[in-house]
Amino acid sequence: MRIDDKGLIDRGRPLRFTFDGKPIQAFHGDTVASALLANGIRLMGRSFKYHRPRGPLTADSAEPNALVTVHRGPRAIPNTRATVQEVFDGLTVRSQNAWPSLRYDVMQANDLLAPFLGAGFYYKTFMWPKAAWEKLYEPVIRRAAGLGALPGGADPWQQEKAFAQCDVLVVGGGPAGLMAACTAVEAGADVILADESDRLGGRLLTEDTQIDGHAGYAWAEAMAAELQAKGVRILTRTTVTGAYDGGTYGALERVSHHVADPHPDLPRDCFWRIAARRCVLAAGALERPIAFPMNDRPGVMLASAVRAYLHRWGVAPGQRIAVFTTCDDGHRTATDLSAAGVEVAAVIDPRADAPPGAIRGEVVSTQGRLGLTGITIRSDGGLRQVACDALAVSGGWNPTVHLTCHMGARPTWDATLATFVPTADAVPGMSVAGAAAGVFTTSGALETGRDIAKAALAALGGRRVRIHIPTADETPPRQIAPLAVEAPDTARHRAWLDFQNDVTVKDVRQAAKENFISVEHMKRYTTQGMATDQGKNSNVGALAVLADATGRGIHQTGVTTFRPPFVPVPIGAMGAGGTGAGFAPERRITADQPMRDRGAPMIETGLWYRPGWFPKAGEDWLAACTREAAMVRRSVGVADVSTLGKIDIQGPDAAKLLDFVYTNTFSTLREGRVRYGLMLREDGHVMDDGTTARLGPKHYVMTTTTAAAGQVMTHLEFVTQCLHPEWDVAILSTTEAWAQVSVAGPKARDLVQSVVAEPVTAETFPFMACGTVTILGVPGRLFRISFSGEHAYEVAVPSRYGAALWQDLVARAEDMDGGPYGMEALNVLRIEKGFVTHAEITGRVTAFDIGMDRMISAKKDCIGKDASRRPALLTDREEMVGLRATDGGSLTAGAHLFGLTTPLRPESDQGYVTSACHSPTLGRSIGLGFLRNGRARLGERLRMVDHLRDQRCEVEVTAPVHVDPDGGRARD
Repeated sequence: MRIDDKGLIDRGRPLRFTFDGKPIQAFHGDTVASALLANGIRLMGRSFKYHRPRGPLTADSAEPNALVTVHRGPRAIPNTRATVQEVFDGLTVRSQNAWPSLRYDVMQANDLLAPFLGAGFYYKTFMWPKAAWEKLYEPVIRRAAGLGALPGGADPWQQEKAFAQCDVLVVGGGPAGLMAACTAVEAGADVILADESDRLGGRLLTEDTQIDGHAGYAWAEAMAAELQAKGVRILTRTTVTGAYDGGTYGALERVSHHVADPHPDLPRDCFWRIAARRCVLAAGALERPIAFPMNDRPGVMLASAVRAYLHRWGVAPGQRIAVFTTCDDGHRTATDLSAAGVEVAAVIDPRADAPPGAIRGEVVSTQGRLGLTGITIRSDGGLRQVACDALAVSGGWNPTVHLTCHMGARPTWDATLATFVPTADAVPGMSVAGAAAGVFTTSGALETGRDIAKAALAALGGRRVRIHIPTADETPPRQIAPLAVEAPDTARHRAWLDFQNDVTVKDVRQAAKENFISVEHMKRYTTQGMATDQGKNSNVGALAVLADATGRGIHQTGVTTFRPPFVPVPIGAMGAGGTGAGFAPERRITADQPMRDRGAPMIETGLWYRPGWFPKAGEDWLAACTREAAMVRRSVGVADVSTLGKIDIQGPDAAKLLDFVYTNTFSTLREGRVRYGLMLREDGHVMDDGTTARLGPKHYVMTTTTAAAGQVMTHLEFVTQCLHPEWDVAILSTTEAWAQVSVAGPKARDLVQSVVAEPVTAETFPFMACGTVTILGVPGRLFRISFSGEHAYEVAVPSRYGAALWQDLVARAEDMDGGPYGMEALNVLRIEKGFVTHAEITGRVTAFDIGMDRMISAKKDCIGKDASRRPALLTDREEMVGLRATDGGSLTAGAHLFGLTTPLRPESDQGYVTSACHSPTLGRSIGLGFLRNGRARLGERLRMVDHLRDQRCEVEVTAPVHVDPDGGRARD
């Protein structure tokens, strides 16, 4: 099926690959689809629902039918478009969605059941009996669903992400895009040109077109070389997938899909985030098929695709080809085929002014199961048969408007062109040129590319340039025939709209009959446009059917929402680097190595690694933890708390921000003082707690829990950018900038004074005081706050001094009968004091639940205040209480609480344990938990039951504070 002297492939570089185990001959530059067609193979896939045999419909990324799996084993990549995948030596290609083979697929029996499997059948069929869903329906549907199959296991392909900035991003390397890039770079702009093909030119590569007396592809090749020489960054094999806020665009680059043996460091894909000051969309247009009965057989292709295979790959999709067109474009295909020596069986055109030689009529049926063998034409009231093995169809063109709709805009219906065109200013900073704007001549594309680029440069303040427009085709297209299609009479003669999802004209009409007349409802009821091609070939045809069925115009019917990505994007590419440490980076404090040298096991706290305990000879974790907790209560302990979130807040409106995000008031906080605060989500539940220090008139430092540091920072950014952008306040995360060490215990003041130059007394640093100090000659900060219930301080220095400070303080503490303590002891100390962490504030508790509802100020508003007052959040709640084992048993976190005599059933559950430990101060197991109406049940005895660990014990309900309830130790 190769045509001599046609195509841009390199016939001097033959290649071999396999398709379903059969060796296939190809040439460098072939795609899988072009090579298979060249070898006479039209059957390449099976449809999703009915498993009907399908061949390629297109020659580009909009392909709905020819989806294959490339490679084998763990490297297999399913749902690869055969029209895009370039061939290389040794490539393995397999058909999918068929068993036991592509030609003999058992699941094609679904096609016989088509009368029972129409639109919405699953909504009606699987409702009863109810018990059958989980045991029968769902397992069967899951086994039948999908197209290709994932190989399972971790993704072995290396992926990459990249970031770029430019003045002008040009999307599309056709004539409009090339001219736009040329204009922009001549004006001195920084330009990125992205095109999804492996070479620039767009339709110039697939047409018999002349520009300035040269072949279109040759002109494009020369322009590409010139642009690259002038500094344009050209990204081939790159599809711009989405338009986002702030001039940001996502783009997928297929880096090594075409390489036989890629270097280990070469990624499979690269996902780009491109920030562009201006964007020129020159993505061309998509030809639409015609919905006529049995229009889905292998061999039925778009007329533009037939020309593409002819001119770019030197392949005729058939030996005897018919053309069915509602516009002039189909006649162009017939002319090119005849000039190449391919027999044109017939040209069918329904228009009253069809060109001479065309049959004025329409195709009403096709023949051939695994490949087209003939068509039936209705003309002059009669039927006639035409033998052919390929049919080129053209129903007009749809501008590629998708990127213009990614920020909520809808395209505008153009009755003259009978298609949707981009709406002006749909995406800020984006302009549209060429066929994407509804300009369907080569000369028009060149001119609009230049003019649009000039306008973009003017908006950027660039210099004006004069750009010559080369001579090209100026023949404007004539108006196409109406888009109306007839409903087929029987289920045996279905007219297909969405080829991949097997949606027919009848399905859309059925949706309208059942009152799914909204275009979005029709889409979901029929699944039209929900496949990997996202309805690129079917949307306008389906809208025409829906409009006809409801008696509305297409402009009244509207269009479905286009969302990114424009083409399927591997999740691995979007999350490139997000595996292993890239997914969960191991964040280490500055004193990490000195702590490890002391034998401390490092445990995860969020993404941070902190010391669990510091064992001495012969100690297990419990003995070490008990010793460290007792040491803090008796003398002094040193703990690194650098992982706590630290957010610097400055500006005239800093106090307003704090009052708005905290439940209590911070605008009254004096300089040099610290205040504890509680933060709510908008739904009234507790988000986080922490302290905020006022270091200057307009300068505050907020401290968050380790786990919620990122969440709180995002929350503050949302408030300042969206809720109150008028506030003059700046926020900055400084967690990594400061190392912070807690010094706690009766001897804490003496230890701190030994390293701080300024006097540290009850008068200079009372409880909840803060200030800047000099620490062993280094400027730092000192906070008198406590998370242990003891007299305590937190000493902060720039991070580069953190390890040295911790080591120095530990050495001094050991001379005072103290030493370091880890997370386990810290947890014991805070449970003894009834302090909450995210073990308690899990996202489902309120300020009322933890006994802090009085912290919600009645004098001001704050986020979540009104929601927190909902009656359901104030009565009959599980309230935080303390728990003590009374029978020598041990409490365990996660255990549940029951009455002493009530049965152990879910409906008898009274609450649960959130934190538990052995208290060296009390000599027993204690904990914190939530108990229904718990504050009214102090002194009551319950059963703790842990089914997972098979542990039970009797507990007494107490107040949450187990040690020093009046707080005298911390305030002393």
